[in-house]
Amino acid sequence: MALLPFLEANRIEAGCDEVGRGCLAGPVVAASVILPPDYHNPWINDSKKLSKTNRQELIAEIKEKSLAWAIAEASVEEIDQINILNASFLAMKRAILQLTLQPDHLLIDGNRWKSDLRFPFTCVIKGDGKFASIAAASILAKVYRDDLMEKLAHEFPHFAWERNAGYPTKAHREGIEKFGSTIWHRKSFQLLPNQLDFDF
Repeated sequence: MALLPFLEANRIEAGCDEVGRGCLAGPVVAASVILPPDYHNPWINDSKKLSKTNRQELIAEIKEKSLAWAIAEASVEEIDQINILNASFLAMKRAILQLTLQPDHLLIDGNRWKSDLRFPFTCVIKGDGKFASIAAASILAKVYRDDLMEKLAHEFPHFAWERNAGYPTKAHREGIEKFGSTIWHRKSFQLLPNQLDFDF
């Protein structure tokens, strides 16, 4: 089923999404995309439902066909300072502010949004499976973040980041247990199930 091109016609809507909220390591990454109202591509969908090859193929088209797009991060340090939810909002805010076209309305993936931005917004639960602009944002953010974690895996090879992108897989947790945490690990997260004797 094709995703919806907009919530309301005749206005500039920016779809916004983030990836990496549940990871143990790496930044949280957000993207914002403004698509033309007549844009249609049946392949664009929630990034989690697409193969890596599909996502890579869609990236160039999204960047070329969109009216505006931007990708932004909130760092590991910011996540630890202000918590992951607020860091997710901060990354999305940064992406929105980097758009070269000012939106009339924001479509936010999820059930809440907090920001000092004055744009009107609509939160859409599972929005990356409903609106094309949110799905496009999820694809941009995921590919960017996966590529980043793959590069970091060369420098920190013990955690299988090239496969898990920093999520809490068995291989990742075994790496932490054996080699300890890195500068890219979120110290405010429970890195191991039992951390009583875990030395950072």
